[in-house]
Amino acid sequence: MTVLPRRFTPAETKKLFEQSVMLESENLTFRKLTENDFDDLAEMLHDPEVMAAWEHTFTDEQIHNWIENQTLRYRDQIVGFFAAIQKNTGEFIGQMSLLWNDIGELRALEIAYMLKRGYWGMGYATEGATALARYAFTQIGVKKVYTSIRPENVRSVKVAERIGMKMEGSFIKQYNGKDMEHIIYSCERELANV
Repeated sequence: MTVLPRRFTPAETKKLFEQSVMLESENLTFRKLTENDFDDLAEMLHDPEVMAAWEHTFTDEQIHNWIENQTLRYRDQIVGFFAAIQKNTGEFIGQMSLLWNDIGELRALEIAYMLKRGYWGMGYATEGATALARYAFTQIGVKKVYTSIRPENVRSVKVAERIGMKMEGSFIKQYNGKDMEHIIYSCERELANV
């Protein structure tokens, strides 16, 4: 089953693809990732604590591929991982996303968030996830958003719960040659804290 969004006109699609800043929240700006973000991404994707739920860190080649894959997502799907930039400093603090993803048997719009370790516990993940959910509901037109979280990733579970998501089940995802359990969280527009 697929949760379908509203259809963007060709003119809207072109405009969205060409703009670099996708949305803003009170303290954050979300813009498309570029190769200029390599060092900031490497700080996160080389950090074993940040990458604990993935059970591996990324190589430099994997980071370059990551950026390239986001560019393809922007072109083909409008969404992807975006650089989260702190407004008052211009600092790259992490990456957050809306992604069309397979979540168990469902193809749906998923919110994901990953911050540099120095920005954990400051409310940025909750603020960003709230802004992304609002964008998904109001601009993309979905009635429900999802996230899939490893059970041991307690910080991410708390973020999902803060924005009004409820646990809906779990599934096993094959990643990097391993079976990894993920908990499915979701919220409908009417029940979200956005």
